[in-house]
Amino acid sequence: MSAGYLEATARQRVARFFDAGSVHEWLGPSARVTSPHLAALGMPAAFDDGVATGRATLAGRPVYFAAQEPEFMGGAVGEVHGAKLTGVLLRAARDRPDGVVLLLDTGGVRLHEANAGLVAIAEIQRAVFEARLAGVPVVAVCAGSNGCYGGIGIVARGCDRIVMTEEGRLSVSGPEVIEAHRGVEEFDARDRALVWRTMGGKHRYLLGEADALVEDRFEALREAVVPYLGHARPLDLDSVRAEHEALGRRLARFGEAPDSLDIWSALGVADPARVPMLEPGPFVEMAAPLRERADA
Repeated sequence: MSAGYLEATARQRVARFFDAGSVHEWLGPSARVTSPHLAALGMPAAFDDGVATGRATLAGRPVYFAAQEPEFMGGAVGEVHGAKLTGVLLRAARDRPDGVVLLLDTGGVRLHEANAGLVAIAEIQRAVFEARLAGVPVVAVCAGSNGCYGGIGIVARGCDRIVMTEEGRLSVSGPEVIEAHRGVEEFDARDRALVWRTMGGKHRYLLGEADALVEDRFEALREAVVPYLGHARPLDLDSVRAEHEALGRRLARFGEAPDSLDIWSALGVADPARVPMLEPGPFVEMAAPLRERADA
C-alpha cells in the first residue's frame, strides 16, 4: 500500500482517509454497474465505472464520499461514473450528513462518452448546489496523480472548500489540451515546472482558490477537511455576485501577466523563484497573509 495519498488507489484512499471500520460502499464492484458506451465500443470496462461512492465517518462525523479511481481511464467521467457522483450529492441533500467529501482525481470527461460525459458534468454541478442549498458542505480534495481537470475542475470550484497538496493540480484545461489548441509557444506541456507553478496547489492557494494546502499525507488531509464539516458557505445571489466581482478584479490585475512568477511577485512574495522549493508548512506561513491581495 502506498505511503502517501498521491499514489494510492481510490479504495486505498477511502480506507485510509475515513475512520476505520466506518466505510459502507454503495454500488461497489459486486453490483456490476458498468458503462454501456464502453461495451459498445469494445473497450474494457470497470465494475464500478471508476468511482467508489458511499458513506463513512470522519473524526466521528457522518459524511458521504466519492473517490475517483486514477488508474481507470485517468479518472475520466462517463455516464455511469457521473451518475454515481450525482447520486451521492443528491442523497446528501436529502439526508443532510455533516458533509460530502469528493476525492477528485481526473483528466476530465471521458472522450469515448463525450456527450454523455458532458451531460453528467452538468448534473454533478447542479447536485453540488442542491447539497449546498440544503446546508451540506461539499469539500473537494484535489491531490491526485491525474490532477483535477475539465468539467470536474469547474465542479471543484463550485464546492464549499478545496483542499490541495503541492502535487495536486486544478484547472479547466489540462496542459496537453492547451498545447494542442494554442501551440507549444503558448504552453509547453512537457515543462513540468511550468505546469505546477500554473496549475499546482501552491499557485491555487496563493490566489485564494484552495482553502488549505497540506503535505501528501492522509493524516494531514484528514485534519484539513474536518474543520469544514458542518459549516456550509452561503450560496445566494449576493455570494455569487461577490465572487464574480473578485474574479473580475483578479483578471484586470493579472490578466496580462506572462507567468505565475509575475503574479506571485505582485502579491508581495519576496522571492517568487524560491516558492517551488518551499515545504508546505513554511509556504503556507509565508502565503497566508498574502492571499487576500489576489482579489484586492
